[in-house]
Amino acid sequence: MDGRAVAPAAGTVLNALATGRGSAFAIDLETTASVTLTDDGAIEGAVEGQPDADTTLIERCAATTIEAYAETAGLESEAIGARVRTESEVPMASGLKSSSAAANATVLATLDAMQIADAVDRIDACRLGVEAAREAGVTVTGAFDDASASMLGGVTVTDNRTDELLEREPVDWHALVYTPPERSFSADADVSACERVAPMADLVCELALEGRYGEAMTVNGFAFCGALGFPTEPMLEALPDADGVSLSGTGPSYVAVGDRETLAALEERWGERDGSTRLLRTRNDGTRTA
Repeated sequence: MDGRAVAPAAGTVLNALATGRGSAFAIDLETTASVTLTDDGAIEGAVEGQPDADTTLIERCAATTIEAYAETAGLESEAIGARVRTESEVPMASGLKSSSAAANATVLATLDAMQIADAVDRIDACRLGVEAAREAGVTVTGAFDDASASMLGGVTVTDNRTDELLEREPVDWHALVYTPPERSFSADADVSACERVAPMADLVCELALEGRYGEAMTVNGFAFCGALGFPTEPMLEALPDADGVSLSGTGPSYVAVGDRETLAALEERWGERDGSTRLLRTRNDGTRTA
């Protein structure tokens, strides 16, 4: 019994570390998960091209999904094992929600292998991945904002304290991503520093709920660059022409949105920096079986 699913990465509108409320939008970078169910009860994961990668998250996602839905699929969870393999265009520890994409792809691929992917509500599937991410220790907030954007597509606003979806809207944006060479793990972020910018985060959430996403992400970017110690120069290089620009997640990537011509000019400026740039589109289809 085999399953396969593809999940997009995401960029940040509002970092949830300050208040528990967050917002993100799906972008056209993908993680693919393939799952084969077995009858030996063992869960084993692998990451394409990274033989030493930590596979705790994807293994936990497969196990959690099997535990939750084996009975629905007419299977005995104790006897089911899984072989999980992921491959990804999303750089790890870059602020582009690689963990959320891997979790969503693995959950949906496991459901696909169990032949019940179409019967499970996508938000419920998303919450399984969030639960597994918390258990695996790869997230501070649970990252329901990032996971919901990746699972549903478009832009979402969430309360990560209750895993509640506050808003979801399809968007059609061009997005430019700049990723410096260093890496930054979300679980290592200075939460106390982020909590000190809570008033700014509240303002960002108000702007996002009003649909003013570009303004929201720019305020978020300056606030969290300060809180997390990242330079604001890449943001200043994007302004005032870009519709919005922010540090994505806990960094180190930055994401700007706007028209293609503006972002192409910004790509030349960001391209002079160490690291890589990608000019992408947003995604509204979210995680899907493949």
